[in-house]
Amino acid sequence: MRGIYLICGLITLFASCRNHDYSPKPRGYFRITFPTKAYQEYTGGCPFVFEYPKYAIIEPDQMRGSKPCWLNVRFPQFNGTLHLSYERITSKKMFNTLIEDAHTFAFKHTVKASSIDEGAISYPDRKLYGIYYTIDGNAASSAQFFLTDSTHHYLRGALYFGTEPRLDSIQPVLNFIKKDMDVMIKSFRWKK
Repeated sequence: MRGIYLICGLITLFASCRNHDYSPKPRGYFRITFPTKAYQEYTGGCPFVFEYPKYAIIEPDQMRGSKPCWLNVRFPQFNGTLHLSYERITSKKMFNTLIEDAHTFAFKHTVKASSIDEGAISYPDRKLYGIYYTIDGNAASSAQFFLTDSTHHYLRGALYFGTEPRLDSIQPVLNFIKKDMDVMIKSFRWKK
């Protein structure tokens, strides 16, 4: 009986020593169907105009403490929202505070971000200046910006998704929406 166990053990040992290349199956994600890029102009009762995608919905911000011209550009099919908050600049001190707040809000994500890059926005012909923050890693917000004319108007935008931030799974959607944000910024102008 002992011999049978020994023979079975040796057969199992030799059978397991065959050279099999094994690699684990990669994690799969749902296939995402992106809509065709098409834009329309936002001309609401706010002191600015911009183009936004036809598959997005613009709604007033309903949060407590929100102000007029605080808007949410929702992307329902992607569970994402671009939060826009507008402020009328009344003093140099207020302007400096708003710029510092934008920087602080972007860099609050340092804990989860692998990097934060800043890009200057400058369209002097439209009196449009600002900074675009690209936040890499598993941060809650992956893209933020602010726009100003440096004297009267200030607008801040921050993109959030309603899911746990996992960059590897939201990256295709993030890249898709960032292109829409670029169109918005490039078409943005202050009303006279």
